[in-house]
Amino acid sequence: MTQQLHQTMGQQYGRRSWAEPWKIKMVEPIRMIGGAQRAAALEEAGYNTFLLPSEDVYIDLLTDSGTSAMSDRQWAGLMLGDESYAGSRNFYHLEEAVRTYYGYTYLIPTHQGRGAEHLISQALIRPGHVIPGNMYFTTTRAHQEMAGGAFVDVIIDAAHDPADPHPFKGNVDLDKLTALIERVGADRIPYVSLAGTVNMAGGQPVSMANVKALRELCDRYGIAVYLDATRMAENAFFIQEREEGYADTPIAAILREFCSYTDGAWMSAKKDNLVNIGGWLAVNDEDVAEQARNMVVVYEGLHTYGGMAGRDMEAVAIGIGESVEDDYMRARIGQVRYLGDLLADWDIPVVRPIGGHAVFLDARRIYEHLPQDRFPAQTLAAQLYLDSGIRSMERGIVSAGRDPETGDHRYPKLELVRLTIPRRVYTQAHMDVVAEAVKAVYDQRAEARGLEMIYEPRQLRFFQARFRPFSG
Repeated sequence: MTQQLHQTMGQQYGRRSWAEPWKIKMVEPIRMIGGAQRAAALEEAGYNTFLLPSEDVYIDLLTDSGTSAMSDRQWAGLMLGDESYAGSRNFYHLEEAVRTYYGYTYLIPTHQGRGAEHLISQALIRPGHVIPGNMYFTTTRAHQEMAGGAFVDVIIDAAHDPADPHPFKGNVDLDKLTALIERVGADRIPYVSLAGTVNMAGGQPVSMANVKALRELCDRYGIAVYLDATRMAENAFFIQEREEGYADTPIAAILREFCSYTDGAWMSAKKDNLVNIGGWLAVNDEDVAEQARNMVVVYEGLHTYGGMAGRDMEAVAIGIGESVEDDYMRARIGQVRYLGDLLADWDIPVVRPIGGHAVFLDARRIYEHLPQDRFPAQTLAAQLYLDSGIRSMERGIVSAGRDPETGDHRYPKLELVRLTIPRRVYTQAHMDVVAEAVKAVYDQRAEARGLEMIYEPRQLRFFQARFRPFSG
């Protein structure tokens, strides 16, 4: 463990070492297949880690979505599932939890986060609308575009620089937003799309001061603010740690205050809420809630289950309370930092500061000799799997997709590989293995030749695209 992490955790616990605030009750065996088998599996998957069978993966850092380990209380809650078609008591438990910890009035459950993204996009966006936000997220932008809108990035410039140490790289640039409003008109902006711990920027947080100022600006123009609350509990941790006046404020209180400056939120409960499936949309506007309820019965399920079983709603309700426990969140972020600091100590390029849910490798700097259209991040993810059976995710040109107007690749400034840490799943020993594997691939970086795409789906290509080694 690095000296910095020793000091940070020592201040919290009064000792040099720290431990997770839970003990292991059940284990799931994992294994590493041989090198030749890994090579064959990767070729069969078209060099896309999303297409690998999970049984061929040793340490799975593809995503933190739905990969958390649930607690004994959550497993017990599954046994209390009320599977009535309408009015399940678990819906009311979930509604109460969302109102208590997030503060929103109306709840519409969905099968997962993108179901909620779909509902809010269809309810509020019309053709010709412009949706500003603090960096795009893949499925969010896809739903906004499918509804006829156009996403415009108004995040601060520091977010596009992996080495910039800004403590709140997820902040909205209010000058950019003001200029956009003046250029297109407030009537063409249905809402500002605000994300906590911005995923595509490296899990970077938004400050409380920034969301307050954003609220004031939007109120002047009559524009709503809707929040991607998927990782807002993690964002609250960074506010507690870094923002003046919040050091002694519990994470639960910080989360509730932050949400109070927004008009509603969509949630992939598979992240912060510590469950394997589920999501929700929560709003304060009764008319918006009514539109969402009308749509949810068509696309998801009845408005009191929305694609979730009663038992899953109970697990989400319990997970919400567990996600804002300060000891849990310190351990959660601490494990991510442990891995990030190991890599940084070896001078391996990573996004700094280390984010909330993942360590992001800077593939552009690691493979400086590869042009972006040879897919450096996709190449790095493939090489990491070949080396050690570790599955990670590309977050660069492949994820950015194509411009719907020109059909050309979008070329983002960030070309990253995400090492995403599931919650309450792996130990520090697993993180040591991951760090050593990344170091081994980094040491062989000059040999990488890149990839070429041989199959590309129309939507969200990073999920199903196929590649082969570059043959030029």
